[in-house]
Amino acid sequence: MGADLAAHADWSIDPRKRWITAARRSGSGWTITAPRPVGDVSTLLSRLTLEAGGGAVALGADLPIGLPRAYAAGRIEADFPAFLREVRGLPDFFTVCASLDDIGPGRPFYPARGVAGMTRLSHALALGLADAAALCRACDRATAERPAGAPLFWTLGANQSGKAAIAAWQALILPALEIGGGLRLWPFEGPFLSLLSPGSVAMAETYPAEALRHLGIRLRGSKRRQADRCATAAPLLAAMDLLAAAPDDAMRRAVLDGFGADAAGEDRFDSVLGLLCLLNVLAGNRPDTAPDDPWIQRWEGWVLGQTALPVT
Repeated sequence: MGADLAAHADWSIDPRKRWITAARRSGSGWTITAPRPVGDVSTLLSRLTLEAGGGAVALGADLPIGLPRAYAAGRIEADFPAFLREVRGLPDFFTVCASLDDIGPGRPFYPARGVAGMTRLSHALALGLADAAALCRACDRATAERPAGAPLFWTLGANQSGKAAIAAWQALILPALEIGGGLRLWPFEGPFLSLLSPGSVAMAETYPAEALRHLGIRLRGSKRRQADRCATAAPLLAAMDLLAAAPDDAMRRAVLDGFGADAAGEDRFDSVLGLLCLLNVLAGNRPDTAPDDPWIQRWEGWVLGQTALPVT
């Protein structure tokens, strides 16, 4: 069973910076439409299923889906999806801690603002972890191909993903799991392709910087600059052609224009990179499985299509 619709959401705590790009199955290939706002998160999955005509939806999102193994080791649930179902019984779980004294297994996110003593080591120690490295999942660590990502529970500064996780887990993933039957999380429930079935959404974590490498595209400069995004137009369109994914007119204009001059241009760009990463996996060019490590497959999760392992 393949996907009838593939979509990728570039996520943020700020709804204005949440953009999604979709590709509809078209014969033996795909038609890609221009990035659009995610909109009402509570209806996103139902809208995607409707757009797929009731068929299978493959959804990627640039946000953490999983827990660090050092933190998970203290949990009694069987895996990450089971943990999420229990989070509704932890009323303060998503409340970001203002001080180290507030931190505990039931309130792991920190800090609410810049304060004295605000370090990742102090954060880890307050959680009962051995060191700052224990805050990271395996897929957050640096590889030979890219630098490290941010640890899940950290919520301050430009290099953080905690707030995006809070927003998505609370408003998107948790409600879907409570309803049951509509959302399947990779890699916890099996290989990504095996999760695709009519009327359901298979969701995987993605990383746009990984997508650039998977596609062989080199970004010179910064994705925050429109001119630098414009310079990737030719390789982006070439990648779409190789994936039998034809951009519609609005999508082609967006690519050639560097996704606009406003601050959301980088978010639209990332949503397209993530979609191409997803299509690359659906085409069989990258693996749809995570490393054969029980901690990764049950608790930590992985980045879709990533093959490089942590260097430490």
